[in-house]
Amino acid sequence: MAPAVVAPAATPAPFHPDRVRVLKPGSPCPSGPVVYWMFRDQRSANNWALIHAAALAARSHAPLAVAFCLSHRFLGAHARQLGFMLRGLRLLRGRLAALGLPFFLLRGDAPDALPGFLSRLGASALVADFSPLRPVRAWKDALCERLPAAVALHEVDAHNVVPVWVASGKLEYGAKTIRPKIHRLLTEYLVEFPQLPPPAVPWTGEAPPEIDWDELIGEVVREAGEVPEIGWCEPGEEAAMEALMGRKDGFLTKTLKLYDSDRNDPVKPRALSGLSPYLHFGQISAQRCALEAWKLRKSCRQPHYDSLQGAWGWARKTLMDHAADKREHIYTKEQLEKAETADPLWNASQREMVYHGKMHGFMRMYWAKKILEWTNGPEEALSIAIYLNDKVLGFLTSWNSFHCDIWFFLLDHKSTRIYKHQTCIEVGCIY
Repeated sequence: MAPAVVAPAATPAPFHPDRVRVLKPGSPCPSGPVVYWMFRDQRSANNWALIHAAALAARSHAPLAVAFCLSHRFLGAHARQLGFMLRGLRLLRGRLAALGLPFFLLRGDAPDALPGFLSRLGASALVADFSPLRPVRAWKDALCERLPAAVALHEVDAHNVVPVWVASGKLEYGAKTIRPKIHRLLTEYLVEFPQLPPPAVPWTGEAPPEIDWDELIGEVVREAGEVPEIGWCEPGEEAAMEALMGRKDGFLTKTLKLYDSDRNDPVKPRALSGLSPYLHFGQISAQRCALEAWKLRKSCRQPHYDSLQGAWGWARKTLMDHAADKREHIYTKEQLEKAETADPLWNASQREMVYHGKMHGFMRMYWAKKILEWTNGPEEALSIAIYLNDKVLGFLTSWNSFHCDIWFFLLDHKSTRIYKHQTCIEVGCIY
């Protein structure tokens, strides 16, 4: 059985302490700037690592800066990856400047570029993105050895909804083993992001050098041009949110309806989200995607949950076309309520509901469809089913109970056929 869906917290929660790991402690009385070494999560919004760095800076009444180390073709990257990343960083620098945060682009691997940079700034702490890759882990080990004793190194998992070191302590062999563990933790971690506060102290230190982005991108793309850039997706945070929520082609707002039927069809790529590049480079938060999907799920509740208007037009038409079909029995609401029918099984189900306030789930479909068969039309049948449900069941007028009643008449995960007097009534689905 799939785990129950857990609603995210509606209001921003404090930073969860288990989202951060202290790889190296620093001075007990930090006084210098805090630097966020951005690597995997290249965004200004919905970024737990940046939020944590801002909190550290505010706590020690220190300024905050963001640094990015541009390694030489990290893991053999080509123009396709590097061009997309650098164009995104170009946009990111402007977004950070609007927040009052300087952005430093350093050339070289982190263990070589960061220690001297931090010493020059007199930094008190370095906050790093989490990455499971061996080279990045080796860089952090090297930084723990090379950083001055007073500089702390914190690692934050801003990439996953549930931090990887919290989700599981072992190598999982399948989704079925890790999924329940993650679901149990969603109430703690799938929360709305707090607003990034303005810098506690304005940056007055070393100014970031100007970057000739055109020259830099041209240089990198020429050197790594074996695999050319792609043009089907624009880089940056705004483009990422447009891909998720845009009015024209947003995945959640426009193309999600295609996902269920077409996601496994290679000739129908629009059924997929197209978010992979943005998630890979951290230009959008996976947690933001999950939160927006949850909001959409809540907004998709059927407003006509207690009437035939809640079904597709073709389903209503089919039912109305057969509303006048001859019935073997017609029962009143009172007869049905008192279980006075010619069907002992239905009577037993109705009495169970009357006397025990519940009905076995296997019988509810049968119970409702017999009401449809024994009344003068689908509107009357639905009205009686809702009346009987609300009067004696223990879960009075819940949305689910309304939904179940109409589902049994009009909706099914598979097309259901009611055979009566040689008539076939197709029963549809509104999902």
